[in-house]
Parts: sequence; structure tokens; C-alpha cells
Amino acid sequence: MAPTAAARPTAPTATAPTATAPTAFAATPYVAARSRAHGPTAALWHAVELHRPAAEVDGACELTLCGTLARVTLDEEWPTSARDVCVPCVALAGGR
Repeated sequence: MAPTAAARPTAPTATAPTATAPTAFAATPYVAARSRAHGPTAALWHAVELHRPAAEVDGACELTLCGTLARVTLDEEWPTSARDVCVPCVALAGGR
């Protein structure tokens, strides 16, 4: 005899944690980060998607949208008006 629906074990349901973005970054979830110059490669401004409070990431090295490690700075806003900006990060962040 097959168990009834009430007697069947059910898998536990996992609830995903809900994260709320800071209101200061609601319009743009990206912050600017500066990479280091390596040999012939110049230092560029990159975009980092913000998932934590800004105070936690200021000055920290984070993975950028294009996959580079760069140091986050809150002194520069994204999209930045600087000329030395990573083109893939601009495209991945939705352009200027």
C-alpha cells in the first residue's frame, strides 16, 4: 500500500536570504575600483558590483565585472568621468 500524501516525507525547503541594497546605491549598484599597472598595461578604472555596505569595501581589493582584481575607492563614482576606464566594465555595467 502506497503512503498517502500526508505520510510522505517532504524535502526541507530552503529560503534564500533576502538582501536589501543600501538606498544610496539603489540607482547604481556599482562602485569604481582602480587596478594596478602591470608592465605595459596601464592602471584602469573598473566597475565592482556592490553586495555589501560601502564601508566594508572601501579600500579593499574586489573582483571587477571584467574579472580583474582592483582596489575599491568611494572617492570616485561609477560611471566615472575619467578617461582611463576599462571598456569591458563599461559594457557589462550597461554603458555610460
